[in-house]
Amino acid sequence: MSVRIHSTALIESNVEIGTGTSVWDNVHIRHGTQIGEDCIIGEKTYIAYGVKIGNRCKINAFVYICNAVTLEDGVMISAGTIFTNDRFPRAATSDLKQLRPSDPDEHTLPTLVREGATIGAGCTIGNDLSIGRFAMVGMGTLVTKSVPDFHLTIGHPAHSVGCVCRCGQLLMRFPEVSMSETDLIETDLTCSACGLQYHVKDQVVTELMPP
Repeated sequence: MSVRIHSTALIESNVEIGTGTSVWDNVHIRHGTQIGEDCIIGEKTYIAYGVKIGNRCKINAFVYICNAVTLEDGVMISAGTIFTNDRFPRAATSDLKQLRPSDPDEHTLPTLVREGATIGAGCTIGNDLSIGRFAMVGMGTLVTKSVPDFHLTIGHPAHSVGCVCRCGQLLMRFPEVSMSETDLIETDLTCSACGLQYHVKDQVVTELMPP
């Protein structure tokens, strides 16, 4: 299966795109980016230079992915999501006499989105953090710290409210109690949608029989 690239998409030099991937209208992909197989890059999305995207990822419309972002396999990035890589950005030098360069430097911080994770529409993702395996970030969320595997996180800033299955089904909501009390929770869970089983202890979610 060949790569499908819309005639209005702008693909710079040294971009690697895997077989079966579709790049839709007015997408801009900067030089040196790597995109895996069977991905979808939605319309008017911008992907900066040096970004790494795994196989079978879905990136919806109007997404901004900056330098130093890595997406593992099976990640979904919903419409209007923005990634960042600098905590204290400035347009110009301190004397305001020249623009600061856009090349990566010591202030450029990475973001890693682990396999199977979903980021909802309209999210803002900070940097120097990771979003865990099969985690789910609710729409409109501001992520300022790492999200554990399988956690459902929402809010401004983001906070974990429960955990989800590989298939996306909600497994449980964490009780609205103090952290010390929440940490005492230990239970086994079975997904009502697909039957996969998990163990939850101290808000750490472990697969009992990974597929």
